[in-house]
This record gives sequence, C-alpha cells and structure tokens, in this order.
Amino acid sequence: MSKELINVCHTYKNAFSSDNEPLGTIKGHEVDITLNIDRPYPPVLRRPAYPASRRAS
Repeated sequence: MSKELINVCHTYKNAFSSDNEPLGTIKGHEVDITLNIDRPYPPVLRRPAYPASRRAS
C-alpha cells in the first residue's frame, strides 16, 4: 500500500468498523439486515463464517 493511502485510512479511521464495533454501528451508515426467506435456509447461508482448519480434518 502506498503511504498516502495508509494516511487517508488512518485519518478517517472512524469511518471503518472494528471487532469491537460491528458493521452497522457507524453513524450515518446503519445497517439493518433482514433475511427474506424462511427456514430451512439454503446451504450457502448455513456455511460457517470461517472454513474448518486443516488440522480438524
């Protein structure tokens, strides 16, 4: 990354969410997610957030 891009990101760091502030908590960028399908959900929506580690297999 260029230093200019890093400086811009640092200057506007409050515009990004973090682990402590999930997506949707940024003022002016609130997000309300509603699934418009009923259970059982399709497999793509039931996938774990992270793939299983290779050691677990």
